[in-house]
Amino acid sequence: MDWLRLAGSAALGLLLSPFYYIGVLLIMLQYFRQTRLERRLFHVRLHAWPNQLARTMLAGLAVGVAITLVGAFLGVTVDGEAVLWLWGTAVVLLLVRVRYLCFAYSAGMLGLLQWGLGWTSLDARGDWIGTAARSIGGLDIPGLLVLVALMHIAEGLLVRWQGARFASPLFLEGKRGKLIGGYMLQGYWPVPMLLLVPAAAGGGGVDLPWPLLLGDGAAWSHGATMIGFPMMIGFTELTRTMLPAAKARSASKALLLYGLILGAAAIAASFWEPVMLAAALCALLLHEALVAVSYYKEDANSPLYVHDDRGLRILAVIPGTPAEAMGLQAGEIIQKVNGARVLTKEELHAALHLNSAFCKLEAINLEGHVKFVQRARFAGEHHQLGVVLSPDDHAGFYAAASPASLFDLLRKRTAKSRNSKASASSSL
Repeated sequence: MDWLRLAGSAALGLLLSPFYYIGVLLIMLQYFRQTRLERRLFHVRLHAWPNQLARTMLAGLAVGVAITLVGAFLGVTVDGEAVLWLWGTAVVLLLVRVRYLCFAYSAGMLGLLQWGLGWTSLDARGDWIGTAARSIGGLDIPGLLVLVALMHIAEGLLVRWQGARFASPLFLEGKRGKLIGGYMLQGYWPVPMLLLVPAAAGGGGVDLPWPLLLGDGAAWSHGATMIGFPMMIGFTELTRTMLPAAKARSASKALLLYGLILGAAAIAASFWEPVMLAAALCALLLHEALVAVSYYKEDANSPLYVHDDRGLRILAVIPGTPAEAMGLQAGEIIQKVNGARVLTKEELHAALHLNSAFCKLEAINLEGHVKFVQRARFAGEHHQLGVVLSPDDHAGFYAAASPASLFDLLRKRTAKSRNSKASASSSL
């Protein structure tokens, strides 16, 4: 009953905390922006942002339960001040870059700040500066970094599981100004969790019947209590050279490796304080290295979503359409339709009308082999095939630069126009 009382009180505090709802609001804004961009580029909706938001919230809740169970054996010292510092730092960084909405940057920056303040005497001041310095100096940075490492391991698993589902096709401007196809993979998960913290003297703590991995025995002498701790995890990847599922697998491996390395450094720092600076730098620099390596790989390879002399490259398949029923996939090349070679959108459209009752396609699959698909066309059925083709010279719009800061995210503009007379859609 004591544990249920603590858990109920912590859960109530979590529900009353504004940070979880701020995270949900930012995620909703990001997905709504994605849906608006798809409508602008293709005149269709490939993703429904309410469904995406619901999936991310449920997955985040599952991660929160898992980390709550793991955290019960860690002994990480987190209090309300740590929550405020993490979220406050994240909001400040969000004003600079949207992708900085990750507690790896917040915890790393707080670790560097704590280390730097250790070389000053600001904590001896009697004003608000001294109060802030003492508050930062009291943060359990190794414990926070352990939590960040666990979050990234969970993020790696979520990206492997859900990353490709959130992939959104885009028209992008290539190196030489020519439009090419690509995918934006982005996922954000609000993670509500409950954490054990040392109880103050007379604070109604409950004795722990198990040992803690990182806990200082003296700090837990009055037992344990529990607080609600909302966190955010998320990733953003842009690919022009890979299929969404392959990009998600690559990102997942990198995130898992990052989580394991950071976790090892954070655990070492909890036992030997001089390692704390290295662990904080690890949180920041390794995360930036993940971004740099992904960018380098994309820049070194040739674009995938472009047409060639074999036919028309499929960028995306619209759910619930004949193309999905026939098993067409993104990345495949439509070579013939109803026996006619197709090299342009206009030729594809004309070939689809050669037979009003039947549709037979010849396509080159992802392995480079020719495959044949066919399907009857029923009365009253939508006349389009249901594919989004890679862009050609007639595409009218392409994706604007991804939002760099929170202010960019709030702007309505999501697409740029190449010319006013061109068509905005490449869906057939």
